[in-house]
Amino acid sequence: MKIMRYSKSLLVLMTILSWFSLPLLGRGTVKRFLPAGLFIVLVVTIEDLIAKKRKWWWWYEKLHPKLSGIVPFLWGPFFIGSMWILKMTYGKFIRYIILNLIVDSVFTYFLVDWLKKSGIASLVRLKKYQLSLLFFLKSLLLYGFQFVKEKVSIKKSRV
Repeated sequence: MKIMRYSKSLLVLMTILSWFSLPLLGRGTVKRFLPAGLFIVLVVTIEDLIAKKRKWWWWYEKLHPKLSGIVPFLWGPFFIGSMWILKMTYGKFIRYIILNLIVDSVFTYFLVDWLKKSGIASLVRLKKYQLSLLFFLKSLLLYGFQFVKEKVSIKKSRV
């Protein structure tokens, strides 16, 4: 029972702390990268539905009986973190890939074990290298979305 309260509190705290960094991004950055952040959250939401069916991973902890434990990750560190990574690296693709590989590797090879020990989540039928590959593909999707969005915006501003 004590671990459950601790893990729920941790999920809430993680989400809130992520959102506290939003003003530091700046209004222009948020406006620029918000669509990409929303897009990748949608992609991961769909991915999570597939993962549940195929038992790739399992979220033990929930904030609410109908709200998966992935929701605080999605709308906290993943959403806000995606905008931060784009702010720091967009236009410098190699830096973007390197930073994503570092962040995703820390999550995959360190935090996944900690999440399991904390009773929050664990991998079931997915190996860590497969999770790393999924993260890499999502990082390419995120960058690609932003790239296309900016190309479309440039064309619209010329017209």
